[in-house]
Amino acid sequence: MERRLFTYIWRHSFGEQLRVLALILLSLPFYFVSLNLPKLIVNGPIQGDGFADGASRTYFSVPLPDWLGGGHLFPGLSLDQMSALFALSFTFLGLVCVNGLFKYRINVMKGRMGERLLRRLRYELVDRILRFYPQRLRRVKPAEISSMVKDEVEPLGGFVGEAFATPAYLGGQALTAVIFIVLQNPLLGAIAVGIVSIQAFVIPYLRRPILALGRQRQLTARELSGRVGEIVDAAADIQANDTSNWERADITRRLGRIYDIRFEIYRRKFFVKFLNNFLAQVTPFFFYAVGGYFAIKGQLSIGQLVAVIAAYKDLPGPIKELLDWYLEKQDAQIKYEQVVEQFRADRLIDPAAHAPGDYAPLANEVEVREATVADETGARLLDAVSFAFGVTQHVAFVGPPGGGKEAAAALIARQMSVRSGTVVIGGQPIEGLPQSATGRRIAYVGQDAYVFGASLRDNLLYGIRNEPRCAAAHVGPALALAEARRLEDGLAGNAPFDIEADWLDYKALGIEGPAGVDWALMGVVTLAGLEADVFRFGLQGRFDPEEAPAVTERLLKARQLFKEREMTGDVDVVEPFDAALYNAQATIGENLLFGVAIGQTYAPQNLAQNRTVKHLLEESGLDAQLFTLGRGIAETMVEIFRGLPPDHPFFAQFSFIAAAELPLFETLLARLDAGQTVTPDQRARMIGLAFSYSEARHRLGLLDDEMRAKLLNVRRLFHERLPQHERAKIAFYDAAEYNEAASVEDNILFGRVVYGVPNAQARIEQILAEVIAELGLKDDIARIGLGFPCGAAGKRLAPSQRQRLALARALVKNPDLLVVNGALAVLDPSAQNEILKRVLTARTGRGVIWTLAPGQDASAFDNVVGFEGGRLAGAA
Repeated sequence: MERRLFTYIWRHSFGEQLRVLALILLSLPFYFVSLNLPKLIVNGPIQGDGFADGASRTYFSVPLPDWLGGGHLFPGLSLDQMSALFALSFTFLGLVCVNGLFKYRINVMKGRMGERLLRRLRYELVDRILRFYPQRLRRVKPAEISSMVKDEVEPLGGFVGEAFATPAYLGGQALTAVIFIVLQNPLLGAIAVGIVSIQAFVIPYLRRPILALGRQRQLTARELSGRVGEIVDAAADIQANDTSNWERADITRRLGRIYDIRFEIYRRKFFVKFLNNFLAQVTPFFFYAVGGYFAIKGQLSIGQLVAVIAAYKDLPGPIKELLDWYLEKQDAQIKYEQVVEQFRADRLIDPAAHAPGDYAPLANEVEVREATVADETGARLLDAVSFAFGVTQHVAFVGPPGGGKEAAAALIARQMSVRSGTVVIGGQPIEGLPQSATGRRIAYVGQDAYVFGASLRDNLLYGIRNEPRCAAAHVGPALALAEARRLEDGLAGNAPFDIEADWLDYKALGIEGPAGVDWALMGVVTLAGLEADVFRFGLQGRFDPEEAPAVTERLLKARQLFKEREMTGDVDVVEPFDAALYNAQATIGENLLFGVAIGQTYAPQNLAQNRTVKHLLEESGLDAQLFTLGRGIAETMVEIFRGLPPDHPFFAQFSFIAAAELPLFETLLARLDAGQTVTPDQRARMIGLAFSYSEARHRLGLLDDEMRAKLLNVRRLFHERLPQHERAKIAFYDAAEYNEAASVEDNILFGRVVYGVPNAQARIEQILAEVIAELGLKDDIARIGLGFPCGAAGKRLAPSQRQRLALARALVKNPDLLVVNGALAVLDPSAQNEILKRVLTARTGRGVIWTLAPGQDASAFDNVVGFEGGRLAGAA
């Protein structure tokens, strides 16, 4: 990347810059004429100069120079005094509009140019990240890098359009105004030039320390961003070690440093602003004093003086903006240099290595020749190691942790680079292979494999989204929009790829098209031992019944079968939903709503404050009863929990009140005991406690048959009176319909588990398994589970699930060589061995490299390579 910002801007936008500069030059004559018109209006029609005794004057004539023969291109218009006044005034108004349109068009062109180049710069920065070698990536903090791409280059987008156009436009305006003033009176012009010169040299000098402080502020803010990112990533360790106060102290110190820098910037900046404003305001003093003196002496007309003052009125603006542009230029250059420095690397992956295109299957041998690998400190992880094996062999790397097996596996997958020596695959050095070879023909799974914040399905398919396979089918307006976006992508120097195209490599999955994707994924998920988790995710997942009517029909059939099988037992384990009955296992809020809230309007935590619900409760008289019930719950909870630690199991059983909320309810109860009134929010909080109450679960004896009957009546009124536009916010329970807002399991159960029944959950799981197997729903539910969102960095998954998912993602690629480098370390040995056997069996005839833990059986492998102390085991 270019070291100088102006070089970068000119290289990528010179055509647009020239068009803007041409428009600026075109606008200057109109600006000059608009400065001269006030003098013509004052000296002519207003003062009556040349209009004595009703005479007329000629305006708007266009003379020709002598070298064109003289004369007039347009002879002009002969106007009387009143006509001249209105003609010149409307001409002035027209010039104001023309100048405004010029400014609007110039600003739009500058804005587009700036945003386009900002887009290019951000793309190039991310592109460089994608071309960093793994060793370089390990030396950067993700929070700092993302902050630079997102925030630190943002001001550069605004400056790009200003880089050449602003000094040309504002400088042209200022120069035009100064020339006009000089033409009216040289002395006034000299005064204006003198003040402008002081501003041009003194103000930038005083702003240099501000720029240096700005650079310090940017660096400290970037360090703060990285530190906050560390706190988020290490939150569990901070809590486990009770070091939160240490972290608070560190953040306090950093914020204090930023405060000191920012305050010093403000102090200096406002002094410069004061000086600049003073110089701008002192100039009119000279114009009024000196110009007035010449006007009184008759050496300067009133019109000329008014025109000079009007011209100077427009001069401080451009001068101030030019000085601001200079400061912005210095600041932008500093930001650009810092970003370029941060993204600089001694070596980058050749862009040609990322070019789309398939690569022939790997063949022959993998050879490691005298390879030496070192970490960032210079410590040797491998020391002149040489070995070879067939690409289709199953090879075990064994040895003590840190002995070299991990580095050797990473080296073969190009996750590390050699300091000396080389790795040859199929007769070609690995450094010369394109990404399509190492990224598609080799699959690498490390212990810290990343899980993206997407669904399980998207994570599994990530490895086979290498290039567009089939263009997106755009038609009509969508096609025109896609073409416009593609053109803009090219102008901004972005990738020529359409994210909406079909990127999946169906051949790698062993299928013909999208219809068999989920089926193929489930086969790989089973190999990785993740099928039980995916099935459980499917039971807890949500399903749109309109996507697959046949599946919806079978799920409703499963609901019916479950009810029939459940009723054959000695005791009910699920109390079904019935619109005419109160469900004792559900909460008061669930019984009132009799459905699942979609969105936040009718969510359980907001139900007590919902206007419709409050009105119905007041009308039925339940408002006071629920408040009393909530008060009784609060009194019981405070009595039970007072003095208990926050992690006591009672808090989990009585989940409607948290340990942190206990003091709030103690204070509220004290107010009630003292006879004080409560606020509407406090009243809603107490009723909210009642809405979370379930007699069967909490067993406090606070709900009687009379209140149940009233709640059923309120439920009926609620359903009758709910406006039609509000019904879309609740998915009501209906025995004949699938509830899209409830989970698959809840739809099959269609009720609540009965509390207190021994082995109720085991009985439910047994019946569910029988019904699902009988109706052939297991694959359908598993496909729903593939849509489970993994959360940011896969944090919704357990560590063992993340490692199994990473292995499955590698297997989806069906690579020629699979490298598993400690990828299942968190699993117990028996689970690791079971997965290992399944993978080796499934990959017969395809290469596998597996780093085994000490003591793990290697008898199933074709070849075993031992490492110790960075060398081959037994080597001198």
